[in-house]
Amino acid sequence: MAQFAENLKKLPGVSHVAAIKLLDAAGEVLAVIENKPGSQGSLAVYNHLAQTYGAITPEAARKGLEMFAEHTEDARANPGKHANIDRLLALVEERKTLRTKHIFAV
Repeated sequence: MAQFAENLKKLPGVSHVAAIKLLDAAGEVLAVIENKPGSQGSLAVYNHLAQTYGAITPEAARKGLEMFAEHTEDARANPGKHANIDRLLALVEERKTLRTKHIFAV
């Protein structure tokens, strides 16, 4: 089985999270990761990073890249294919931090 799928099994569930907003230092929303097919893995990774690090710091981004496993290499080889991984790569390179705001499902 793929490493990313194995990593996801170790993360807390996100069924209670409708979305995570990613905010820059000024509080502007840069992106939203929704709880929908195709982005649930990213939602789980970003949720874990936010809970563990308090924000998506460069250190958290490095850990996230490890968690995305084989998808990280695919993202490096194909810029633009994996926006949520591209974002982590940029945070590491630019040494920036994004705050998170959870939107909970009702």
